[in-house]
This record gives sequence, structure tokens and C-alpha cells, in this order.
Amino acid sequence: MNKRRLLIIFSKNPEKGQVKTRLAKDLGEQTALEIYKFLLEHSREITSGLQMDKQVWYSREIAKNDSWENRIFQKRLQQGKELGERMENAFRLGFAEGYEQIVIIGTDLYELTSEDIEAAFAHLEDHDYVLGPAEDGGYYLLGMNSLNSNLFRNKKWSTSSVLEDSLEDLREFRVKLLRTQNDIDVLEDIMEHPDFQKFIKK
Repeated sequence: MNKRRLLIIFSKNPEKGQVKTRLAKDLGEQTALEIYKFLLEHSREITSGLQMDKQVWYSREIAKNDSWENRIFQKRLQQGKELGERMENAFRLGFAEGYEQIVIIGTDLYELTSEDIEAAFAHLEDHDYVLGPAEDGGYYLLGMNSLNSNLFRNKKWSTSSVLEDSLEDLREFRVKLLRTQNDIDVLEDIMEHPDFQKFIKK
């Protein structure tokens, strides 16, 4: 494994009523859970073959016998009260462990590909930061070469201002923006997508 590069995958434990709550309002908690598991499986598939160290960070407890294979993925538990604090702690530990390039993703992206992640690391060779803009005004990917705590402070997480506020923090640095993608949060995000019709038409 290339010790310089670390991919952090932030994952919620797949528990009914705890994931995709906005989808659950329209489709019910069980269907929302099934959609989240579907997204988790996509995330596992696109990251398993990547040639870098990979860590899955769980929201509530570390699952030892799930589909994230122990021989491929290190497993950690998120630490902190809100998302910014949790991400900052994960980045801080990664840099303390000697990694030089760290990228974090969530598990809500069905459009995300292995090539997107590889491109993010490649851009870190000549940029200080990489961001993957989400259509809702947030971001689905963040990469950096050294810890910048400002990115995790004073943000209204899960709102449309996150990307804009983050770019303001980085105005003095070299930043690469990846293609804009749509994370799966509400029914409108999947209504027209053929791969999600099996969940909608139950």
C-alpha cells in the first residue's frame, strides 16, 4: 500500500430510522434503509480496488462482519458531536499517522466513480485542496495535503452555504474543483433515475 495516500469513508451504521430520514418521509423508513444499503454497496464497490490505504469511519459502532472487508478497509469510529468536528478528528489522526494526502468521501453518492477519487489524489500533487461540489451547495469530497481546521469550524452543515463558505476559507490556496454531483438526500434526487425505480415502485 502507498503509505502517502489515505481515503477516509464516512459511513452511518445502517439502522432503520437513522439513515436517509428525508427520503423516509416519502418512502418510509424501511425503504430509506434499503436505499442507504444500496448506496453503501456502491461505495464499497468503487473503493475496494483503489491502490491506497482505506478507512471506513462508522457513526455509532464499528461493524466487524459487514461487507467492508477487514483485509481491505481499516475500521474506525467517528469522534465528535457534529460533522465538522468528526471530520477534523479523522483528518488529524490521518496526518498524525504519517499520511501526506488525505481524501474524505461520504456514502451518499451514486454518481461517484473510482476515477473521481483517483483524480482527486492526482490533483493534490499540484493543488493544496480538492473539493467535489454537490448540487445542493455542499461538497461530496474533500482532499488536502495538510490539516486546515478552518474548514471544519463555523459551518452550517447540511445547508447550501457549506461549499461557498469553504471556498472562502481557501481563497489564498490552490484549489481544484471536481465535477458537480448530486448526493442522494430527497425523493427528487432519485425520481428519474432508473436504478432507483425498484425502491420507488414498491
